[in-house]
Amino acid sequence: MLSAKARPKDASRRHILAGGLATAALKFPTIVRAARPVLFGLTPVFLDSDIQLIADLERYLSRHIGRPVQLVKRRTYQEITSLLVANQLDAAWICGFPFVQNREHLRLVAVPLYRRAPLYRAYIVTRAGRESETIHALRGDIHAFSDPDSNSGFLATRSLLAGLRESPSTFFARTFFTFGHRNVIRAVASGLAHSGSVDGYVWDVMREIEPALVLGTRIQHISDPMGFPPVAAARGVDPVLRSAIAAALISMPDDPNGRAILSMLRLDGFVAGESSLFDSIAEHWKRVQELG
Repeated sequence: MLSAKARPKDASRRHILAGGLATAALKFPTIVRAARPVLFGLTPVFLDSDIQLIADLERYLSRHIGRPVQLVKRRTYQEITSLLVANQLDAAWICGFPFVQNREHLRLVAVPLYRRAPLYRAYIVTRAGRESETIHALRGDIHAFSDPDSNSGFLATRSLLAGLRESPSTFFARTFFTFGHRNVIRAVASGLAHSGSVDGYVWDVMREIEPALVLGTRIQHISDPMGFPPVAAARGVDPVLRSAIAAALISMPDDPNGRAILSMLRLDGFVAGESSLFDSIAEHWKRVQELG
């Protein structure tokens, strides 16, 4: 046990030590912040099972943000969007439809460039060789959708049918969700579904990397251009972190590892983008709601 005389000196040492640690924390704040990884969500896009791509993306983002980054995957769009809105993720690569539905809770971080534009299209596909030139020829089909919160894999087709005063339940004989654009293509190519709603970017890229599967389908309908699925941040995320994530994505073409990742994704890069890119998706949602 310390004597009464030793205690004041020991207390003084503790005071000096505490002051030194506080000063170090002020000089090197990133040491404190780096304790928690940045949580970055991915919806079930067609390349999310590529282990090498996931590892490369984590390393790239960690290096450029200056903090460890952990990629978080879930089976459905709703799971990732719910985590993002609840501030349990810092950012996520989501779909334009969930972004529109939760715009007041989210902040746009960056939008991918595909074929040099922040845009993509929705496709309706049928089996190769089937003669069906208009949407009317698909009446009575078994139709595969991707996800209830997917723009290209659900909303775009619902909006198209709403323009005919129809809904999926009245137009198609039966519908089901595959929870993945690749799975929609597989369902149609195998005959499990007569037709399906799919992301045009996914179909185009899969035609390169899995031609045997995609050649079993053909494009029956192409939508107008819409805002490409964006990267969004939770409203409560530190603006400095949000800017760091945006900078890391936008600078990918300037970095060898970033260029390699973009090549795997078949993307040209990322841009800051504007929320107005998703106004057409909002119009689709409004049309569906008006039908009831």
